[in-house]
Amino acid sequence: MTRYGLYLMNFGETADPKMLTSLAVDAEHAGWDGFFLTDTVMYHKTGEEPLTDVFTVLPAIAVKTSRMRIGTTIAALPRRSPWQVARQTVTIDHLSDGRLTLGVGLGDPPDVEYTTFGENSDPVVRGEKLDEALDIITGLWTGNEFSYQGRHYHVNKARFRPIPKQQPRIPIWVGGSWPNRIPFRRASRWDGVIPVKDYATINLEPHHLQEINSYVEKHRTLKTGFDTVIIGNGRSQVDSENRRRQ
Repeated sequence: MTRYGLYLMNFGETADPKMLTSLAVDAEHAGWDGFFLTDTVMYHKTGEEPLTDVFTVLPAIAVKTSRMRIGTTIAALPRRSPWQVARQTVTIDHLSDGRLTLGVGLGDPPDVEYTTFGENSDPVVRGEKLDEALDIITGLWTGNEFSYQGRHYHVNKARFRPIPKQQPRIPIWVGGSWPNRIPFRRASRWDGVIPVKDYATINLEPHHLQEINSYVEKHRTLKTGFDTVIIGNGRSQVDSENRRRQ
């Protein structure tokens, strides 16, 4: 099934949280299937553009809409506390009555997102933190007592309630730059993939998508549905076509 959604930046002209909420309401009334926001703390080095936090505005969008899916494309998990994200996502999932999708990735550009704030921008370290964060978030989503000992994160007998509205869990999409294979092996373990060429040039050619789908299928072990999210640039907006391959 093919679905169509809107993808907006959370900075610059679309930074205002009231505007984003209003745009989401208009998008739902116009028949769009989804409304997704990027996640950045300071996209440009100058920091001159206004910016709003994605996990702060998504709850407002959740309560103002009722049908379309909402979510992040993408949340930079390596610079966020995984237990805090677990709490935030469950809250948004309940507010939206089970319409949240969590898109995740390493976060770009690394010099602005990480180095500026004294955090490690090494892609290997960020990849390790992303994998550990996903393990922790999904473990806490179960509502059972959960412990975890990783290289970067540790959890000792934590139990989070309530559990997500969606079961078996909130869908997780993983972003990655093709032809780097590591993000796509990671995506094969979850519910969808958001492929781009790089953070500045997101458009891919059709043959790239065929290569990506073949690569993910080769590594995928789950028998559930899988989403391939195709993002295209527009002059005033970025729209995404969410193709579910059942």
